[in-house]
Amino acid sequence: MNIKNSCLIAILIINRLVCPAQEKRGAYIPWTTYEAEQMNTTGTVMGSKYGPYQVETESSGQKCVNLSDKGQYLEFTSSENANCMVIRYSLPDGKKGNGQNSTLGIYKNKKLIQHVNISSHYSWLYGKYPFTNNPADGTPRHFYDEVSITGLTIEKGDVIKIQRDDQKEDNANYCIVDLVDLENAALPIKAPSNSLSVTDKSFRGSDLTDDYTEAFRNCIAKAEETGKSVWIPAGTFKITGDIVLPPNITVQGAGMWHTRLVGDEKLYADVNKRVRLKGNGSNIHIADFAIIGKLNYRSDKEANDGIVGSFGVNSTISSVWIEHTKVGMWIENSKNLKITGCRMRNTMADGINFCVGMTESTIENCTARGTGDDCFAIWPAVFLNQAFSPGHNIITHCTGQLPFLANGAAIYGGESNKITGCSFADISQGSAILVSTTFPTENKEKNINNNFSGKTVIEDCDIKTSGGFDHEWGWRAAVEICVDKRSISGIEINNLNITNSLSNGLSIIAKNDINKIGLLSDATLQNVNISNFGMGIKGRYALFINRDAHGSLIIKKSDIPKIKNESENFTIVK
Repeated sequence: MNIKNSCLIAILIINRLVCPAQEKRGAYIPWTTYEAEQMNTTGTVMGSKYGPYQVETESSGQKCVNLSDKGQYLEFTSSENANCMVIRYSLPDGKKGNGQNSTLGIYKNKKLIQHVNISSHYSWLYGKYPFTNNPADGTPRHFYDEVSITGLTIEKGDVIKIQRDDQKEDNANYCIVDLVDLENAALPIKAPSNSLSVTDKSFRGSDLTDDYTEAFRNCIAKAEETGKSVWIPAGTFKITGDIVLPPNITVQGAGMWHTRLVGDEKLYADVNKRVRLKGNGSNIHIADFAIIGKLNYRSDKEANDGIVGSFGVNSTISSVWIEHTKVGMWIENSKNLKITGCRMRNTMADGINFCVGMTESTIENCTARGTGDDCFAIWPAVFLNQAFSPGHNIITHCTGQLPFLANGAAIYGGESNKITGCSFADISQGSAILVSTTFPTENKEKNINNNFSGKTVIEDCDIKTSGGFDHEWGWRAAVEICVDKRSISGIEINNLNITNSLSNGLSIIAKNDINKIGLLSDATLQNVNISNFGMGIKGRYALFINRDAHGSLIIKKSDIPKIKNESENFTIVK
């Protein structure tokens, strides 16, 4: 065989291996999910329900299982080897909104492996946005939390049982289980060469407490001075203050399942004593650890914890797990930032938000579940000085599930932003994808207008069981264009599959003030397939145009079976 033919065969083999992965919609998921309602159980299957303020609605597939008595269980057979587990559960809140505790037993082939403590301290919110922790305010949401378990040895074919094994100190009278994830996590990463460890005694000095905040700061300062990287070995490290990341720094952990930066519950009410990694320059690279906060309320007046700040030019954030913080990541003034392989779980607000001055940056292969606002958002706000003209950002091959407020992915302005190759499911409090002028993007004094321009592209996405009840806007569509008070020009929506929408499949809406009317123009739907809509509320449509909408829409090669246009000022062109 000659070299030319050998190369051709090699190229064909590579194409067969690579192309399916490129065509897949959503993030690469290294775990297997087992739905509670599909397990063998002595509990009670709940659902389906689709209305607001119900635990079933916030459940995967709008179904879950209630273990109401001690000894009740769920049981399933593992289809893969695994060493880690996540259980998504809901316990009742305490009478004063301070949560309750319980215990679950994990059994393998009828033998107890371990007991796991669970709590509702970090779930349950009430009342109107931004919500309270007071049950008397009614209209509850955020029913679920998750518990992660490591060090397991599960083989394919093992029978796993999750049983309510309440201990004497437990005070919850039920436990609802939504799903179980099993994952075979890799071994801890070894320390890279030319690195400095945060556990080095020289960085701790005389500090013998379990607080590693100063050790992190000292290690980063030394790494900046010497040109070395920062190494965080496997273990749990308490952080009680800001960790500022200077330019040209690399922070490497042993893996998101192995290295954990954890907040102090007793101090977390102090906004300055939270787990917050703050970007402050270019060429910052952080990877392979988890951030576990201790926040159980939302206050938009307080600074965000999680990963925040400016990452300048050419920075990366990869394989980071963030949970129980206000946001996962709130990023500003960055160019060519790459966020890859990250997990956002059970945050009080957004999963990842590209905010002020974001350009040419990417969120790729990330997942978000149980967030308290948009899973992924692009919002070119103007409340800070912007270092870059915002636009040309991409949310690609990401998966969003089960936020207890807002949307799967949202774009609120900017030039030529894109959502592509994503998967969204169970977005029961808003839209799977929202394109909207709702939030401010203009500063007239500084002659800055970051409203939509260029081509905003939504393409190659799968959307199911989405389009739920938004507490301020009513029932959202699974995909919604909100042309509210300002115009949107240049939208391309291509190759979408929208199934089992709770309300409308796709809507174009507006709530216009007098003399503030937005116009939709240069907007096209192509190869958009919408089926089975109105699961949660009757009288809905595949495509709905509300009476306040202005503008036009071109539809090409699409399967949209039921269209309702209420507006005299809106034209549909086929």
